[in-house]
Amino acid sequence: MEQSWRWFGPSDPVPLAHVRQAGATGVVTALHHIYDGRVWSAEDIAARQQVVAAAGLTWNVCESIPVHTSIKLRTGPWRQYLDAWKDSLANLGRAGVPTVCYNFMPVVDWTRTNLTFPMPSTGLALRFDIAEFAAYDAFVLKRTGAEGDYPAALLERARAVLADKSAAEIEQLETTIIAGLPGGEDSYTRDGIRDRIAAFEGVTPADMRANLIAFLNEVVPVAEEVGVRLGIHPDDPPFSLFGLPRIVSTVSDVETLMAAVGHRANGLTLCAGSYGSRPDNDVPAIARRFGDRVHFVHLRNVSRDGDGSFTEADHLAGDVNMVALIAALLAEERRRASSGEMAGIPMRPDHGHLLGFDGDRRSNPGYSYIGRLKGLAELRGVMTAVEALG
Repeated sequence: MEQSWRWFGPSDPVPLAHVRQAGATGVVTALHHIYDGRVWSAEDIAARQQVVAAAGLTWNVCESIPVHTSIKLRTGPWRQYLDAWKDSLANLGRAGVPTVCYNFMPVVDWTRTNLTFPMPSTGLALRFDIAEFAAYDAFVLKRTGAEGDYPAALLERARAVLADKSAAEIEQLETTIIAGLPGGEDSYTRDGIRDRIAAFEGVTPADMRANLIAFLNEVVPVAEEVGVRLGIHPDDPPFSLFGLPRIVSTVSDVETLMAAVGHRANGLTLCAGSYGSRPDNDVPAIARRFGDRVHFVHLRNVSRDGDGSFTEADHLAGDVNMVALIAALLAEERRRASSGEMAGIPMRPDHGHLLGFDGDRRSNPGYSYIGRLKGLAELRGVMTAVEALG
């Protein structure tokens, strides 16, 4: 697997020189400053490639071209935004960027309730706590119908959670949930997120799935034409938030999407932590079953609680069998090589604990340097060992 590193462009606190020092050869990036649905021009793409190449690295994965809400709903100027998305995709492919990751999550991208959860090591982790989320949804945001979406026992816990928080702590919870995390282009006020949620009123999972398949039917032929592999990122967390339909959460969801658009270019970003946040998802088994459609991999781990909460664990700890997952992915690479397919699987260490001196520096949540450096080194060790043992 090609060892890669997510980089958020020139404003990223981690410079490309440090990415190279970490041992990565590929850079996972995007034109994050162009997030409003405009076409990414060939000139803008080339400029980013030149910056990456000057550091001795390669832009090997685009993560991500934002999918505008109107495309997800197929309302308003959705055709304009879809055509622009296709043009950006084509420009990336013609420039030689071989893989594009994207997601189809409605309203909120990846979501956590705590960005500095203390670990036994004294490092700080990302955490999603279902009671805290329910407390915000039902009693702070006061979303219409929210209380009906949670079991009574969970609502009681949520009330207790809220009662123990100061006004500043409630404000911090809200900021963490709706103000946007790295890679998510949307940031909301309380009224703003209410309006966005309301736009999806009456949209069922079947409706959302049909819209995604319609999207794929248009963009996959473009990807094939320009030699790009598409990898859809799973929902994170892999279940409904704010009562919204989430449709890339389970093995059944993956089966449906891969069958609906059978072209090899239509594939997966296998995010171990996202899929692994559900106990009914066996992540190594997903890798084995859909190996030929795995185009990109996020390697991170989670420790699950019984109620749907989870904490991001050390890369080799947690509830995902990382050794088995890496073994499955390397086996798929060997299969490709033996059949004449030269497409390897780029990976990146996803997220990392806030460790050491990084706690005193500006960093993007989940994307500090030392935590990911540690994770990449651990994952590299597993890859080396698995390859040596055959």
